[in-house]
Amino acid sequence: MVLAERFLAGAGTPGAQFLSDYGGPRPAPAAGPRPAVLVGEAGPGPDLAAYHGLRHRAFVVDQGLFDGSDRDDLDADPATLVLVARRPGGDVVGGVRLAPRPGTGRGWWAGSRLVVARGAPPGAGSALVRAACARAEAEGALRFDAAVQAGKEAFFTRLGWRAAGPVTLHGAPHVVMRWPIGRIAAQAAAKQAIADVLRDRRPGAPGFVGDDGAPVPGSDLVAATDAVLPSMVERDPWWAGWCSVLVNANDLAAMGAAPVGLLDAVAAPTASLARRVLDGLGAAADRWAVPLLGGHTQVGVPAALSVTMLGRAERLVPGGGGCPGDPVSVVADLSGGWRPGYGGRQWDSTTGRTAADLARLGSVLSRCRPAAAKDVSMAGLVGTLGMLAEASGCGAEVDVAAVPRPPGAGLGDWLTCFPGFGLVVAGEPPSAEAAAPATVATCGRLVAGRGVTLVWPDGVRTGAIAGPVVGMGPAA
Repeated sequence: MVLAERFLAGAGTPGAQFLSDYGGPRPAPAAGPRPAVLVGEAGPGPDLAAYHGLRHRAFVVDQGLFDGSDRDDLDADPATLVLVARRPGGDVVGGVRLAPRPGTGRGWWAGSRLVVARGAPPGAGSALVRAACARAEAEGALRFDAAVQAGKEAFFTRLGWRAAGPVTLHGAPHVVMRWPIGRIAAQAAAKQAIADVLRDRRPGAPGFVGDDGAPVPGSDLVAATDAVLPSMVERDPWWAGWCSVLVNANDLAAMGAAPVGLLDAVAAPTASLARRVLDGLGAAADRWAVPLLGGHTQVGVPAALSVTMLGRAERLVPGGGGCPGDPVSVVADLSGGWRPGYGGRQWDSTTGRTAADLARLGSVLSRCRPAAAKDVSMAGLVGTLGMLAEASGCGAEVDVAAVPRPPGAGLGDWLTCFPGFGLVVAGEPPSAEAAAPATVATCGRLVAGRGVTLVWPDGVRTGAIAGPVVGMGPAA
């Protein structure tokens, strides 16, 4: 992000006025109200022309960083976004562009060509930078970088950016700055309440603490249970019923168990809503060929839904059986699309699958012997890997470019969504034949330490989760 600046100087000097003209440190403002700017996406025509005119004056005429023109391929790329700052009267007084890096599924964005006009209202540069950060995150970015002129490092640091190292661009010293994006960490943090609520309780057989299901002592049975958010039951009752079966079937699949029956508990304010929930639940139970053994139904009360599913397994796959050095693979069904009304959050790969498809997906881990596995839950792929690593007493790295994902899903959404059917596996992964119709790809490894790190195509590592996700510690 090239900023118009030649030198730093104190207030009242010509240098200070030059920096003031281009959005940098300013002399103390005069008394009275400060004029505001409005930042928005540039429209075609006049907005872009005004922005390019400001850039030419700053970077070509005044600074001489470019010979003739500062335009490059990003200006012609339809994926590039331009934000401009306008005075209340409407004239453009600054702008910035941001664009996704190719091959990263719009997960990595970079900002550049920040410019502010001479005489622009104070704070225009800060407003543009903050707006660019917000827009990058709204576009699903998990990494947002900018190479800024060396003298602007303090300016960006004050806005919350972090320095990542020096670089020379256009013959001038710059500093790579990185905006900290906490989307994954914030999502995973929701799981931290579990350990606090349980306190000293560690339910589960030895070696299976925090797993997706619980072995029933003295038998080959495994029990799994999940509840659906009441808001989802009220908003989309059929889908809530379907998902109540789906999530439990995935829990058993992650442990290498085959389902043998389920029980449900349904509560609803009206009989009509309860019927729609049970319609979805019954359709899913039929598709997964899981007998509905019974349950509990109540009407005239706030909406609630939970399902318990029983399964059998010859040999259980633990969630905490991994070790540093184990490869990490993702097994995911990439068919389908975003569930209407849940774009970027819930991927529906199951309603379009046959009973035979679902049975084969659910049995994939019974046909191989990984060291550890967990199904990708509402914590997202990275959050789920964090839980597997925590239960295994280590940390993890993810090569973001190697994660299998559908063409219709951006990287940021895919790494944080509920993917329908998805497993994170440590150790020997299933073969492509054994995983079909799902896709399998090795995309990371368990490492000594804690938390989860994202590894980008340029080799840069960024922290996604700093420490434990649940806080229950290793399973063993």
